[in-house]
Amino acid sequence: MVEAITQRVNRALLEKVFPGCVIGVVTLNGERQVLPFGNFTYDVDSPEVTENSIYDTASLTKSIPTASLALMLIEQGRLHLTNKLIEYIPEFNNKDKELVLIQHLLTYTLDGYGLASLKLTTAQEVLHTLLTHNFEKRPGAVFKYTNVPAALLSLVIERISGRTLDVLADEYFFSPLQMSRTTFFPEQFPLTEIVPTEIDNWRGLVQGVVHDESAYVCKKDKKIMGHAGIFSTAGDILNFMEMLLCKGTFKGRRYFSAEMVSAMCTNQISELGDFTGLGWELNQPRFMGSNCTELTIGKTGFTGTVCVADIEKGIAYVILSNRTFPQRPLDSSVINKFRADIGEIVLN
Repeated sequence: MVEAITQRVNRALLEKVFPGCVIGVVTLNGERQVLPFGNFTYDVDSPEVTENSIYDTASLTKSIPTASLALMLIEQGRLHLTNKLIEYIPEFNNKDKELVLIQHLLTYTLDGYGLASLKLTTAQEVLHTLLTHNFEKRPGAVFKYTNVPAALLSLVIERISGRTLDVLADEYFFSPLQMSRTTFFPEQFPLTEIVPTEIDNWRGLVQGVVHDESAYVCKKDKKIMGHAGIFSTAGDILNFMEMLLCKGTFKGRRYFSAEMVSAMCTNQISELGDFTGLGWELNQPRFMGSNCTELTIGKTGFTGTVCVADIEKGIAYVILSNRTFPQRPLDSSVINKFRADIGEIVLN
């Protein structure tokens, strides 16, 4: 497997899919491989990627930790899938306010909209948009992947707990799972350890700050949002994935019941003719490859990241890359082909 992964990565490096990446694989019994490749950038003197290189994981944040914290609250009986959003966020006030349920946030069955256009605003304006913008279609009628459900879900989590998302993530997941290089605050680490994500016309070199535009605007105003913002390493993410492989336990501590892990791997939207788990994407050959099954869960990130777990096969993997460097591609077709190829190798 290592040889096949190495060959595929080397081809991607030659094709300049990304300047470097880290791929990690873990099995049910805890055996793991973490393979670093390439450099931080295409510059000749760029640092080499290492096992401990820190990447902006982008939308992996939606599952780790945002959805996971919500599922934890559900297990504690403090949150329910069938509850209305307005029970927790009464100021939510669009035309469908009586129809939006927590299950819609965890299954992306809201007709969401783009938040990136708010990059020149403030956290207050982002929150105002989230709480007032109308949906074109009835909640539950369509599966549509956007930042909106996770952003709203993070507000619910904070309202129930009375604490910020970063504090909850550290307490319930990152610290006990020994994810010591996983954080919403990458500034605590030297820039020499953080891989840059892009050079854009708005911010210049984007390194050590969240790449997602709306999350960046909110973070500047000291507001952590749940749709992007986590920086991490391959090894740290593998700890989380190993916990899922072990049906909710890691090193003797239980984080989820086996029943909740099963719900993550169960299609929640069969009536819509599509697949999604509870808090996770499900059975997506587009980025998991043809060897995934209806029980394979995963999550992608815009910067070029992905994590995937197949509980039945007892194996999980993570890819961290900065495919957006120096500028983001026009679409995700090339990185998804790479993700799928690695998935076919690992899940075979």
